[in-house]
Amino acid sequence: MSHQDHDLSLLMIAARSGDEEAYRRLLGALAARLRVVVRAGLRQAGCDANDEEDIVQETLLAIHLKKHTWNEDQPLQPWVNAIARHKLIDTLRRRGNRTPLNIDELADQIPAPVDRNEASVKECLELLVELPDRQQQIVRYFSLQGLSAREVGDKLKMSEGAVRTALHRALQTLSAAYKRNH
Repeated sequence: MSHQDHDLSLLMIAARSGDEEAYRRLLGALAARLRVVVRAGLRQAGCDANDEEDIVQETLLAIHLKKHTWNEDQPLQPWVNAIARHKLIDTLRRRGNRTPLNIDELADQIPAPVDRNEASVKECLELLVELPDRQQQIVRYFSLQGLSAREVGDKLKMSEGAVRTALHRALQTLSAAYKRNH
């Protein structure tokens, strides 16, 4: 155990015995060390140091509340570091796995969106020719004009049920044609 760690342990022993000055000195020394430990932990987690002071304060509060659990036969610093690690993990969990990202810095690396609309329309029209004329009409009425089964039935002199059945068969045929072509 280093001389500093030994001194911290002695301060904790004195603080637990009611020495307020020892307790004030202990908290001051621990706060400085905790800032280093917490900052490193945040950096390792890929986070900025915005939460550093909150984590340090939460750790100091936990030390205050749990100081009676520290074993005097063990060095103080590993016990303190374990509490700090738990407080850091709690903060990261509360925050979620969200790392702020400035999208402007990546603008030149993000590919431009592909306009698939023209290719998709052409591809769909090529697939439609594989359908019988009646099914082509039904698909066009539904997909291009947005008509209901009743409206399509009225236009084609078919029952609503027959229109739905023909549409279902047409979509199965189109799906199979698409799978063959891709």
